[in-house]
Amino acid sequence: AADLAKFGSGISGGILQVKYTQISATSQIACASNTDTEISVLSVNITPTSTNSIIKIEAMVNGEWGAQGAIFNTAWFFYRDSTKLAAPAAGSRNPAILMGTALTYQSADASSTPEHANYSYFDTPSTTSQITYKVGLRQSENSSINWNLNRCVDDTDIKDQERGISMICVTEIQG
Repeated sequence: AADLAKFGSGISGGILQVKYTQISATSQIACASNTDTEISVLSVNITPTSTNSIIKIEAMVNGEWGAQGAIFNTAWFFYRDSTKLAAPAAGSRNPAILMGTALTYQSADASSTPEHANYSYFDTPSTTSQITYKVGLRQSENSSINWNLNRCVDDTDIKDQERGISMICVTEIQG
């Protein structure tokens, strides 16, 4: 994780610190149906300077689902340590911050053109202890499906199968 310089401190709404993790490594993450899954390589630590701070969490996750149905049936969220940060539970619905994964291809390219998730959330953790924020997701297809992080499903060494970079960033904002 990296640390950017403090600026705007002392001003309500000013930025106190920024931390991020950015990765280009590829991996396959097995996501069982209706099970919250963390992408552990997309995590970042921050120690807030005040209990009144607001933490803005941002993620941009590149990859491709192993089955097209997961694109439409995915809930993206964050973890604050082990606490899921998402919309409130509502019956059997899948609570999320971002609903679904952005589709960037025609169905004929289902294993060679990636999808992505780009989302953010404002958290008020009320602590000055270290926090670990992580990317989380939950797919509701009927089987285990791989999320192919920063790569295509096929991942063949040809120009039509892209590779990407994913990141998670946290910004402490003066409350």
